[in-house]
Amino acid sequence: QVQFVESGGGQVQPGGSLRLSCEASGFTVDSHAISWFRQAPGKERVAGACTSSSDGRTHVGGLVQGRFTVSRDNAKNTVSLQMNDLKPEDTGVYYCAAAYGGMCAPPYKNWGQGTQVTVSS
Repeated sequence: QVQFVESGGGQVQPGGSLRLSCEASGFTVDSHAISWFRQAPGKERVAGACTSSSDGRTHVGGLVQGRFTVSRDNAKNTVSLQMNDLKPEDTGVYYCAAAYGGMCAPPYKNWGQGTQVTVSS
């Protein structure tokens, strides 16, 4: 069965850090682009950061650039999202998904169940 399992979410105060992990099973991440998305309450899911397998680049959205870092560990079949200097607007459910073309572009597949991140004082 092809799936992602996200973990590492929790509640943190503004300015704090969290490290999310996305572990794949049923396929290998080394040949796919893997992207992290956030879905805030009542809002659409938006892309935050992505690691490409075709050119080795990472792409980080403007709102989180300088604070979030995406990385992959192909040996562990895992992609991580390091989130620093968290802000209340970073609150939401974080998902990972794969782009089979290797580039950070839709369509994305194999969505995980998500992990909740809450930034609040």
